[in-house]
Amino acid sequence: MEEYRKKGYLKSEFKMFHLVDEKRDEFSYHYHDFAKILIFLRGNVTYHIEGRTYPLEPYDIVLVQAGEVHKPVIEASCTYERIIIYVSPDFLSSLSDGDNDLRYCFVQANERNSHVIRIPSLKKSRLYQVCLQLYQAFSEEEYAASLYRKILFVEFMIHLNRAAIDNTADFMEMEGSNEKIVEVIRYLNGHLEEDISIDDLAQTFYLSKYYLMHRFKEETGYSIGHYLTLKRLLRARNLIQNGMPVTKACYESGFKNYSTFSRAYKKQFKTPPRYDIMSHALSCACAKESI
Repeated sequence: MEEYRKKGYLKSEFKMFHLVDEKRDEFSYHYHDFAKILIFLRGNVTYHIEGRTYPLEPYDIVLVQAGEVHKPVIEASCTYERIIIYVSPDFLSSLSDGDNDLRYCFVQANERNSHVIRIPSLKKSRLYQVCLQLYQAFSEEEYAASLYRKILFVEFMIHLNRAAIDNTADFMEMEGSNEKIVEVIRYLNGHLEEDISIDDLAQTFYLSKYYLMHRFKEETGYSIGHYLTLKRLLRARNLIQNGMPVTKACYESGFKNYSTFSRAYKKQFKTPPRYDIMSHALSCACAKESI
């Protein structure tokens, strides 16, 4: 059976890359444990995220949250250039408070059902200038280089969120997407803890069961059952890493049998669920030591 693959590893608070692909690559659907901000520079690319489709234009900004299934489709043999920032969700949370939430742009993207921001004249904006400064800073190792990179990253996120708050950024509508499948995906993510069957979904959304299964796989690359299992596992791991007992996280995420959950968890994440709760306890202990 095919699997959604986790791609990339983030061992620091954030990373930045400037990537140029001269030949067409085939990307499969995948997800990350971290958030991704992509600034598209050139190419002929369509981004598919959680059933939504976005034909990109130069200097579009793509926002992908941790755990969201996505892939780019390179439409022709032309240069694909982009800047990518990977950022730990915990790091973003640590930089945010009640009045200044640096996750605001991701919250807005979720509320507006869009993953792509288009900012007029982005190339001439302070946001883009800071982005280039941040990338340049990764090649420097002068005094307080790490701190300087963090300062530039915070400034970048401030400008990105200001654009979202001031409505100077347009959240792009999806194009060529199957709206019914998008609604099904949204429903699945909002009801992970419930019993969900194909028959119930088909009845709820007034679709033929076979049409639903076919189109869902066409739009996401995988079956409804596989997608649902992945999302439940990601939710369970997040609950465990935030201190919830493993057994409770299992049932809170929609699994009805602990043995089934444990096997699926180990297969997906290559580690048993109890390892993650021990890791959480260790990180909490380390945090106390540092206070």
